[in-house]
Amino acid sequence: MKRAFQHLHAAAVLRGAFALAAAAFAASAQAALPIEHWTQPSGAKIYLVATHALPIVDVQIDFDAGSRRDPAAQAGLAEATADMLDKGIRASGAAPALDENALGEAWADLGANFGAGAGDDRLSFSLRTLAKPELLDQAVALAARQIGEPTFPPDIWQREREQIGAALKEANTKPGTVAGRAYAKAVYGGHPYGEEMTEATLARISVEDMRQRYAQTIAPCRAKLSIVGDVTREQADRIASALLARLPQQGDCSALAPVAEVPPLTAAKVERIPFDSAQAHVLIGQPGYPRRDPDHFALTLGNYVLGGGGFVSRLTDQVREKRGLAYSVYSGFGPGLHAGAFTVAFQTRPDQADAALKVARDVLEKFVADGPTESELQAAKDNLIGGFPLLLDSNRKLLGNVANIAWNDLPLNYLDTWTERVNAITVADVKAAFQRKLQPERMVTVIVGAKP
Repeated sequence: MKRAFQHLHAAAVLRGAFALAAAAFAASAQAALPIEHWTQPSGAKIYLVATHALPIVDVQIDFDAGSRRDPAAQAGLAEATADMLDKGIRASGAAPALDENALGEAWADLGANFGAGAGDDRLSFSLRTLAKPELLDQAVALAARQIGEPTFPPDIWQREREQIGAALKEANTKPGTVAGRAYAKAVYGGHPYGEEMTEATLARISVEDMRQRYAQTIAPCRAKLSIVGDVTREQADRIASALLARLPQQGDCSALAPVAEVPPLTAAKVERIPFDSAQAHVLIGQPGYPRRDPDHFALTLGNYVLGGGGFVSRLTDQVREKRGLAYSVYSGFGPGLHAGAFTVAFQTRPDQADAALKVARDVLEKFVADGPTESELQAAKDNLIGGFPLLLDSNRKLLGNVANIAWNDLPLNYLDTWTERVNAITVADVKAAFQRKLQPERMVTVIVGAKP
């Protein structure tokens, strides 16, 4: 009964603190947010923003263990590994083993949140807890066990694999899945960014593969920790050390094998895939740019004008508003450690797919050739700069920005200079950046479900 009361009290306090977050951060979003950075003796890199308005601590730990390191025959290994990290921890000293149910109850008792996930580039852990010392210490200790002592139980993986397999079968009945998979293969040309988990690759993933992958990539010397919240630098350093304490401290810290860059497209390709669906799914694009690229701001502003600005974008104006060929059409870049795809996407009636495709291509080609107008660029700046405080109006959003800076080795003053750098972009900058990055004459086009 006491334990249940403690859980309810901690959870209630945490919810109350979250409710105050938006107001507190809205007031300070445009203020300077200095990021402290240091490297621990282990090699772990720490990035801290100390904010004392709320009694909350958020932590994100990133490792170079995302799907870009999956063997093609085992695409989905990173995702599966992350999924299994909350399925149990082994006994350690006086601390008992915990299965997935006991582990979930332990987190609930603390009123804290902890989880793991994997993307293209990184495998990440995230912790959110109250800064109250006794709760913070317990949450950090439990998170350290989950990071350093996962069990990867084979029986649970068998259950998870069956569930994932069923989800894959269901997804394969949807035209969006078919289009996305074909598009990724065509755009990335064999690069790991283009590989996705299938029923065949899922069948090749074992718990031994997960354990081996984990041991090879998860070590203190490979960690980047982003910490935002009500802590001092000294406290943050202790938290970072404690979170990584149960990992092998003398592991192999030699550089991981390099991953090849995404190859550029050499010729246009159109792939039409028959599919009985009410809407044709159309994707057009090519490899874009890595996140560190200095053209990032010019490309972000230009894409707002082209297709990222909703109803004020050129694609929406020409494809939807003037011709009624699609309900929604958009464009976007997906930069990562490598050149993530630039994509134009829309759905339309199968019998008008070719007409919509021609309009979208014409808009794209004209924009790459001419760039935006002065008024379009100014409208994009006004919108992005006006919305900038909303990117920082909570602990969680601020943490995401700090982790982005850490992961991509961006300048520590990136947030402080963001508005200045956006304002400095000219029409000529946008035009030159788009012409450097995009080649409409060599793009991939995937159409799923259109009438022949």
